Amino acid sequence: MHVESSLLVPAEFARLAVVHGTVATVSDPHEIGNVLGTAGVEYMLASGRTVPFKFCFGAPSCVPATSFETAGAVISVQDIEQLFQNPEIGYLAEMMNWPGVLHNDPDVAAKIGLAQRYGRPVDGHAPGLRGQDAQRYAAAGISTDHECFTADEARDKLAIGMKILIREGSAARNFEALIDLLPEHYENMMFCSDDKHPDTLVLGHINQLVQRAVARGQDVLKVLRVACLNPVLHYNLPVGLLREGDPADFIVVDDLADFRVRQTYVGGKLVAENGQTLIPAAPVSVVNNFHAQPFTSTDFQLSAPQKAPQTQSTEIRVIECFDGQLITARHNLPASVENGLVVSDVARDILKLTVVNRYEAAPPAVAFITGFGLKRGALASSVGHDSHNITAVGTDDESIARAVNLVIEAKGGLAAVGANLKRYYSLCPWPA
Repeated sequence: MHVESSLLVPAEFARLAVVHGTVATVSDPHEIGNVLGTAGVEYMLASGRTVPFKFCFGAPSCVPATSFETAGAVISVQDIEQLFQNPEIGYLAEMMNWPGVLHNDPDVAAKIGLAQRYGRPVDGHAPGLRGQDAQRYAAAGISTDHECFTADEARDKLAIGMKILIREGSAARNFEALIDLLPEHYENMMFCSDDKHPDTLVLGHINQLVQRAVARGQDVLKVLRVACLNPVLHYNLPVGLLREGDPADFIVVDDLADFRVRQTYVGGKLVAENGQTLIPAAPVSVVNNFHAQPFTSTDFQLSAPQKAPQTQSTEIRVIECFDGQLITARHNLPASVENGLVVSDVARDILKLTVVNRYEAAPPAVAFITGFGLKRGALASSVGHDSHNITAVGTDDESIARAVNLVIEAKGGLAAVGANLKRYYSLCPWPA
């Protein structure tokens, strides 16, 4: 669970999560790590210590996440070794750089080697990786994957000894594709939410996946092993398993069908009861790394490319997004051109997409996207994995500029603008 995706600091996340029976998380802090580096990781640890909740934070393995975008920090091999000196850092967080694993990148190999030397498991992140490449990835020491979006991919990775996390978050949802693997592979599977936005976290957490699995006829004890036991054993979490001498970490539910949580206990302390948190709120310190300056609509204009003599129309490359998935597709489509500029085409759902550097003054990157469905105005957000620059999608340049500038004015957050829509934005008291 990336706590940052809830738009809550760890202490506030815990206050809400315990209502749904969550007593601990395995959390990769690479979102705040990309903004603030190891100082961001330390911020998460400090916030987590203020509440009766068991956070297991990892050492982010891929900061920056890519060479194609500007991040706010670097977490080096030396930084990771320093983080591993802290027993609160429980694992090497998801190794997204699977090409670096396969091609023996020295930094990647050094990070994995450190995890092995310090006895920490290594989380994986390799969507679509199959066959011999997947075998080499696992053989390097990668123990899990939460990115499988087909049952066949998950079976392949289970067969080579990886543990598969069934992900059902706010952005990516793979429960339906993977849940039928549970009866045969329950000893090597777990549930996860990955990115859980606040509107869906209010409604439920892992308890929802347990309820859904049991409703499909899955054996309740196998489901509970996936939800409760396997994560504790794999990550060596300090969470009690109802054995003599264990910490009293447990929940009380109405029944083993609906799993409505009556009470949640952490370390023997009642922390939630009948839908209400019993963890008091605490003051939140503000940290940030945000230096972008306002833009005008002309900054987002895109000149039409010159047509080849033999062509009748200008083509542009368009990204296609899919609801509930992180994968995308690429298309070459005819451009809509007005006054020598390529513009959005709402009728064909081809909208302008931009990324604005939050860390330094730079021209925005401008492209096009389909599958978004926006009919007017624009949306902008500095909550943008993994580097958390400002991303905006809009139907016209003026709306895009207004939405981006709202985020800049607030130094982080979410914004929406439209012809008949009052501007609004949601702010975070820390780097969004």
